[in-house]
Amino acid sequence: MTIPNITLRDGTTIPQLGFGIWNVPPETTANVVSNALQTGYRLIDGAYIYRNEQGLGEGIRASGIPRGEVYITTKVWNKDHGKDNTRISVKRSLKTIGVDQLDLVLIHWPVPSQDLYVETWQTLIKLRDEGLIKSIGVSNFNEDHLDRIIRETGETPVVNQIEVHPKLQQEHTRFANAKHGILTQAWTPLGKGQSFDADPITTAAKRTGKTPAQVILRWHIQLGHIVFPRSVSPERQAENINIFDFLLTDDEMTAIKSLDIGLRTGPDPSVFKLT
Repeated sequence: MTIPNITLRDGTTIPQLGFGIWNVPPETTANVVSNALQTGYRLIDGAYIYRNEQGLGEGIRASGIPRGEVYITTKVWNKDHGKDNTRISVKRSLKTIGVDQLDLVLIHWPVPSQDLYVETWQTLIKLRDEGLIKSIGVSNFNEDHLDRIIRETGETPVVNQIEVHPKLQQEHTRFANAKHGILTQAWTPLGKGQSFDADPITTAAKRTGKTPAQVILRWHIQLGHIVFPRSVSPERQAENINIFDFLLTDDEMTAIKSLDIGLRTGPDPSVFKLT
Protein backbone atom coordinates (compact mmCIF):
# COMPACT_ATOMS: atom_id res chain seq x y z
CA MET A 1 0.00 0.00 0.00
CA THR A 2 1.55 3.28 -1.14
CA ILE A 3 0.55 6.33 0.88
CA PRO A 4 0.90 9.66 -0.97
CA ASN A 5 3.25 12.30 0.37
CA ILE A 6 2.31 15.97 0.59
CA THR A 7 4.83 18.80 0.28
CA LEU A 8 4.81 21.23 3.20
CA ARG A 9 5.45 24.95 2.83
CA ASP A 10 9.08 24.49 3.94
CA GLY A 11 9.76 22.08 1.07
CA THR A 12 9.77 18.89 3.15
CA THR A 13 7.25 16.11 2.57
CA ILE A 14 4.91 14.28 4.93
CA PRO A 15 2.76 11.15 4.45
CA GLN A 16 -0.89 12.13 4.08
CA LEU A 17 -2.05 9.15 6.15
CA GLY A 18 -0.36 8.27 9.41
CA PHE A 19 -0.88 6.49 12.69
CA GLY A 20 -1.69 8.15 16.03
CA ILE A 21 -0.58 6.79 19.41
CA TRP A 22 -2.69 8.89 21.77
CA ASN A 23 -4.15 6.62 24.48
CA VAL A 24 -2.07 3.62 23.38
CA PRO A 25 -0.88 2.00 26.65
CA PRO A 26 2.87 2.46 27.17
CA GLU A 27 3.40 -1.26 27.70
CA THR A 28 1.92 -2.13 24.28
CA THR A 29 3.10 0.88 22.27
CA ALA A 30 6.21 -0.79 20.84
CA ASN A 31 4.25 -3.71 19.42
CA VAL A 32 1.45 -1.47 18.13
CA VAL A 33 3.88 0.90 16.40
CA SER A 34 5.96 -1.93 14.96
CA ASN A 35 2.85 -3.56 13.50
CA ALA A 36 1.59 -0.25 12.09
CA LEU A 37 4.89 0.32 10.31
CA GLN A 38 4.96 -3.22 8.97
CA THR A 39 1.39 -2.69 7.73
CA GLY A 40 2.58 0.28 5.68
CA TYR A 41 2.21 3.40 7.82
CA ARG A 42 5.20 5.75 7.79
CA LEU A 43 3.97 8.68 9.90
CA ILE A 44 3.67 8.21 13.66
CA ASP A 45 1.97 11.05 15.52
CA GLY A 46 2.95 11.17 19.19
CA ALA A 47 3.48 13.54 22.11
CA TYR A 48 5.46 13.41 25.34
CA ILE A 49 2.25 13.88 27.34
CA TYR A 50 1.00 10.56 25.91
CA ARG A 51 3.67 8.88 28.09
CA ASN A 52 4.55 6.32 25.44
CA GLU A 53 7.41 7.91 23.48
CA GLN A 54 9.85 5.26 24.67
CA GLY A 55 7.59 2.61 23.13
CA LEU A 56 7.40 4.70 19.97
CA GLY A 57 11.16 4.54 19.57
CA GLU A 58 11.30 0.85 20.46
CA GLY A 59 8.56 0.10 17.94
CA ILE A 60 10.41 1.86 15.13
CA ARG A 61 13.58 -0.09 15.87
CA ALA A 62 11.70 -3.40 16.18
CA SER A 63 9.84 -2.87 12.90
CA GLY A 64 12.93 -3.18 10.74
CA ILE A 65 11.90 -0.04 8.85
CA PRO A 66 14.87 2.34 8.45
CA ARG A 67 14.64 5.50 10.56
CA GLY A 68 14.88 7.63 7.43
CA GLU A 69 11.61 6.19 6.16
CA VAL A 70 9.63 6.97 9.33
CA TYR A 71 8.16 10.43 9.97
CA ILE A 72 8.01 11.21 13.70
CA THR A 73 5.81 13.94 15.16
CA THR A 74 5.82 15.04 18.79
CA LYS A 75 4.43 18.01 20.67
CA VAL A 76 5.33 20.54 23.37
CA TRP A 77 2.81 20.27 26.20
CA ASN A 78 1.12 23.19 27.93
CA LYS A 79 3.27 23.30 31.07
CA ASP A 80 6.40 23.20 28.88
CA HIS A 81 5.77 26.55 27.18
CA GLY A 82 8.46 29.21 27.32
CA LYS A 83 12.05 29.50 26.12
CA ASP A 84 13.80 27.15 28.53
CA ASN A 85 11.02 24.62 29.02
CA THR A 86 10.44 24.21 25.30
CA ARG A 87 14.09 23.41 24.70
CA ILE A 88 14.02 20.90 27.56
CA SER A 89 10.84 19.32 26.17
CA VAL A 90 12.26 18.79 22.68
CA LYS A 91 15.56 17.38 23.94
CA ARG A 92 13.66 15.08 26.31
CA SER A 93 11.58 13.71 23.43
CA LEU A 94 14.70 13.17 21.32
CA LYS A 95 16.30 11.20 24.15
CA THR A 96 13.15 9.25 25.06
CA ILE A 97 12.43 8.20 21.48
CA GLY A 98 16.10 7.60 20.82
CA VAL A 99 16.63 9.69 17.69
CA ASP A 100 18.92 12.56 16.70
CA GLN A 101 16.28 14.63 14.90
CA LEU A 102 12.50 14.97 15.00
CA ASP A 103 10.61 15.36 11.74
CA LEU A 104 7.88 17.62 13.13
CA VAL A 105 7.30 19.30 16.48
CA LEU A 106 4.04 21.08 17.31
CA ILE A 107 2.90 23.40 20.08
CA HIS A 108 0.18 21.13 21.49
CA TRP A 109 -2.23 23.90 22.58
CA PRO A 110 -1.89 27.71 22.53
CA VAL A 111 -3.03 28.14 26.16
CA PRO A 112 -3.68 31.88 25.70
CA SER A 113 -4.24 32.33 29.44
CA GLN A 114 -0.52 31.91 30.12
CA ASP A 115 0.51 33.90 27.01
CA LEU A 116 3.70 31.99 26.25
CA TYR A 117 2.89 30.48 22.90
CA VAL A 118 4.78 33.17 20.92
CA GLU A 119 7.92 32.61 23.02
CA THR A 120 7.46 28.87 22.57
CA TRP A 121 7.16 29.33 18.81
CA GLN A 122 10.31 31.45 18.73
CA THR A 123 12.16 28.65 20.53
CA LEU A 124 10.94 26.02 18.07
CA ILE A 125 12.26 28.20 15.24
CA LYS A 126 15.69 28.22 16.90
CA LEU A 127 15.64 24.47 17.51
CA ARG A 128 14.76 23.88 13.88
CA ASP A 129 17.59 26.16 12.77
CA GLU A 130 19.95 24.21 15.03
CA GLY A 131 18.96 21.00 13.21
CA LEU A 132 17.15 19.24 16.05
CA ILE A 133 13.84 19.46 14.16
CA LYS A 134 13.09 19.36 10.45
CA SER A 135 9.71 21.12 10.49
CA ILE A 136 7.66 23.04 13.03
CA GLY A 137 3.93 23.55 13.37
CA VAL A 138 1.09 24.04 15.80
CA SER A 139 -1.93 22.20 17.10
CA ASN A 140 -5.34 23.50 18.15
CA PHE A 141 -4.56 27.08 17.09
CA ASN A 142 -7.44 29.36 16.18
CA GLU A 143 -7.09 32.06 13.54
CA ASP A 144 -6.11 34.75 16.05
CA HIS A 145 -3.36 32.55 17.48
CA LEU A 146 -2.01 31.86 13.99
CA ASP A 147 -2.12 35.50 12.99
CA ARG A 148 -0.22 36.54 16.10
CA ILE A 149 2.71 34.13 15.85
CA ILE A 150 3.13 34.86 12.14
CA ARG A 151 2.96 38.61 12.70
CA GLU A 152 5.38 38.62 15.64
CA THR A 153 7.96 36.15 14.30
CA GLY A 154 7.61 36.20 10.51
CA GLU A 155 7.52 32.38 10.58
CA THR A 156 4.47 30.42 9.43
CA PRO A 157 3.69 26.92 10.74
CA VAL A 158 3.74 24.10 8.19
CA VAL A 159 0.67 22.45 9.75
CA ASN A 160 -2.11 23.15 12.23
CA GLN A 161 -3.43 19.99 13.84
CA ILE A 162 -7.07 20.48 14.83
CA GLU A 163 -10.09 18.34 15.66
CA VAL A 164 -11.93 17.60 12.41
CA HIS A 165 -14.54 14.96 11.63
CA PRO A 166 -17.93 14.96 9.87
CA LYS A 167 -19.76 16.46 12.86
CA LEU A 168 -17.06 19.12 13.50
CA GLN A 169 -15.65 20.34 10.20
CA GLN A 170 -14.07 23.63 11.39
CA GLU A 171 -14.41 25.29 8.00
CA HIS A 172 -13.38 28.70 9.35
CA THR A 173 -10.11 27.43 10.85
CA ARG A 174 -9.36 25.28 7.81
CA PHE A 175 -9.83 28.36 5.63
CA ALA A 176 -7.49 30.35 7.89
CA ASN A 177 -4.91 27.56 7.57
CA ALA A 178 -5.20 27.55 3.79
CA LYS A 179 -4.92 31.34 3.64
CA HIS A 180 -1.45 31.07 5.20
CA GLY A 181 -0.41 27.98 3.24
CA ILE A 182 -0.72 25.85 6.37
CA LEU A 183 -1.90 22.28 5.91
CA THR A 184 -4.66 20.94 8.15
CA GLN A 185 -3.99 17.82 10.17
CA ALA A 186 -7.11 16.17 11.57
CA TRP A 187 -7.13 14.64 15.03
CA THR A 188 -9.98 12.38 16.14
CA PRO A 189 -10.69 12.07 12.39
CA LEU A 190 -13.42 9.47 12.90
CA GLY A 191 -15.21 11.56 15.54
CA LYS A 192 -15.36 8.58 17.91
CA GLY A 193 -17.73 6.87 15.47
CA GLN A 194 -20.56 9.32 16.08
CA SER A 195 -21.36 9.68 12.35
CA PHE A 196 -20.87 6.03 11.35
CA ASP A 197 -24.63 5.51 11.05
CA ALA A 198 -25.40 8.82 9.30
CA ASP A 199 -27.12 8.40 5.94
CA PRO A 200 -24.38 10.10 3.84
CA ILE A 201 -21.79 7.79 5.36
CA THR A 202 -23.74 4.54 5.13
CA THR A 203 -24.90 5.32 1.57
CA ALA A 204 -21.32 5.92 0.41
CA ALA A 205 -20.16 2.81 2.25
CA LYS A 206 -22.78 0.68 0.52
CA ARG A 207 -21.90 2.03 -2.93
CA THR A 208 -18.15 1.56 -2.51
CA GLY A 209 -18.16 -1.64 -0.49
CA LYS A 210 -16.15 0.10 2.21
CA THR A 211 -16.72 0.57 5.94
CA PRO A 212 -18.00 3.84 7.43
CA ALA A 213 -14.52 4.46 8.87
CA GLN A 214 -12.92 4.06 5.45
CA VAL A 215 -15.47 6.44 3.90
CA ILE A 216 -14.70 9.10 6.52
CA LEU A 217 -10.94 8.72 6.12
CA ARG A 218 -11.35 8.98 2.36
CA TRP A 219 -13.38 12.17 2.87
CA HIS A 220 -10.44 13.63 4.80
CA ILE A 221 -8.00 12.63 2.08
CA GLN A 222 -10.09 14.23 -0.65
CA LEU A 223 -10.30 17.45 1.40
CA GLY A 224 -6.50 17.49 1.47
CA HIS A 225 -6.16 16.80 5.18
CA ILE A 226 -3.29 14.88 6.77
CA VAL A 227 -4.97 12.24 8.89
CA PHE A 228 -3.80 9.67 11.45
CA PRO A 229 -6.38 7.25 12.84
CA ARG A 230 -5.49 5.15 15.87
CA SER A 231 -6.17 1.48 16.54
CA VAL A 232 -4.37 -1.20 18.53
CA SER A 233 -6.04 -3.85 16.35
CA PRO A 234 -3.90 -5.13 13.45
CA GLU A 235 -7.08 -5.80 11.47
CA ARG A 236 -8.33 -2.24 11.97
CA GLN A 237 -4.92 -0.80 11.16
CA ALA A 238 -5.02 -2.67 7.85
CA GLU A 239 -8.58 -1.49 7.20
CA ASN A 240 -7.76 2.16 7.87
CA ILE A 241 -4.87 2.19 5.43
CA ASN A 242 -6.92 0.63 2.63
CA ILE A 243 -8.53 3.85 1.39
CA PHE A 244 -6.64 4.66 -1.78
CA ASP A 245 -8.51 2.43 -4.21
CA PHE A 246 -11.79 4.37 -4.38
CA LEU A 247 -13.17 7.89 -4.70
CA LEU A 248 -16.16 9.63 -3.17
CA THR A 249 -18.32 11.49 -5.65
CA ASP A 250 -18.94 15.23 -5.49
CA ASP A 251 -22.49 14.51 -4.32
CA GLU A 252 -21.20 12.27 -1.54
CA MET A 253 -18.71 14.90 -0.42
CA THR A 254 -21.51 17.49 -0.34
CA ALA A 255 -23.76 15.16 1.63
CA ILE A 256 -21.06 14.56 4.25
CA LYS A 257 -20.54 18.31 4.53
CA SER A 258 -24.15 18.60 5.68
CA LEU A 259 -23.36 16.56 8.83
CA ASP A 260 -21.45 19.42 10.48
CA ILE A 261 -23.13 20.43 13.75
CA GLY A 262 -20.06 21.83 15.57
CA LEU A 263 -19.81 18.84 17.89
CA ARG A 264 -16.48 18.86 19.73
CA THR A 265 -15.20 15.71 21.39
CA GLY A 266 -12.25 17.63 22.87
CA PRO A 267 -11.61 21.01 24.54
CA ASP A 268 -12.11 24.45 23.04
CA PRO A 269 -8.62 25.85 22.25
CA SER A 270 -9.63 29.39 23.16
CA VAL A 271 -10.04 28.48 26.83
CA PHE A 272 -8.21 25.17 27.37
CA LYS A 273 -5.40 25.56 29.92
CA LEU A 274 -4.86 22.18 31.59
CA THR A 275 -1.23 21.85 32.72
